[in-house]
Parts: sequence; structure tokens; C-alpha cells
Amino acid sequence: MGTAAPRDTDPRPSVPAQAAALAVLLAAAFGSALVGVLASPDTAGEYASLTRPDWAPPSSVFGPVWTVLYAAIALAGWLVWRRGALRGTALALFAGQLVLNALWTPLFFAAGLRGTALVDIVLLLALITVTIAAFRRTSAAAALLLVPYWAWVAFATALNAAIWWLNRGA
Repeated sequence: MGTAAPRDTDPRPSVPAQAAALAVLLAAAFGSALVGVLASPDTAGEYASLTRPDWAPPSSVFGPVWTVLYAAIALAGWLVWRRGALRGTALALFAGQLVLNALWTPLFFAAGLRGTALVDIVLLLALITVTIAAFRRTSAAAALLLVPYWAWVAFATALNAAIWWLNRGA
């Protein structure tokens, strides 16, 4: 009798597949930022024109912070994908939080709907919370990568609320 062909027992995707997946997830994460940039090209000017609380950061802080956060979001998604778990509920949560993230800038800046943007960001914070819990079941590292995102969005929620309140008559 002949011997059976060797079986590939490594469940991990190939290196090219992993690289492609990471590229797609980076594009998705940074793509959500691009929606805001295209819809609202002068966010810094608009932000400067608003009455802001004393604790509001300067507009120059947002770009670097979001760059790091989008990279972490993509990496978290990739870690979960590598384990074969970025599908079904996890994928819906991941995609949902990116959609809510993408909607916030056009709502807040381009449309000037600061109250609607506040509802959006509260929903985003809730969805990030659920995404962290879902990712934790597959990868503790992926869940931890989303914690700074959660913290920044929590801060941004308070900032959105304060700006909405301070500018409600404008």
C-alpha cells in the first residue's frame, strides 16, 4: 500500500494571504477616515470656529492620534481574521463600528449636525465596547488594541457633547 500524501496541518493562512488581509483591513480602517476628509476638507478651520471647552485639544492632535488608532483597529481586525474568526458577528461588529466612525465627521463638520453626531458617537462607543468583548473571545491582544480607541472615542463623546452644548444656539 502506498503512503498517504502529507497533510497540511497548519491552520494559519499563508503569508501572502495574511499580508493581503492586513492591507485590506488597513484600507478599510483608513478608508473610514478618508470619508470624513473628503466630506469635510476644512475640519481644522471648522473646529477653530466653534466654542470649545477649556479641555479641548488643539486640532493638530487629532491627525496623529487617529493615525495610530486606525492602524491599531486594522491590526486588531487582522489578529481576529488570522484565527478565522473575523466573520459573522465579529465581522458585522467590526464593519459597523467603521461605518459609524466614517459617518461622524460628515455629520459633525460638513452637515453641522452636532446633536446627530453625538448620537452617532454614543452608538459608536457602544459598538466598540461590544466589538472588544467579541474580539476578546478570539484574541486578547486584538481586544487590547481596541482599548485606546475606546478611550479616545469616550473622550471624543464628551467633547462632542460639550461642543454641541456650547454651540447649541449658533
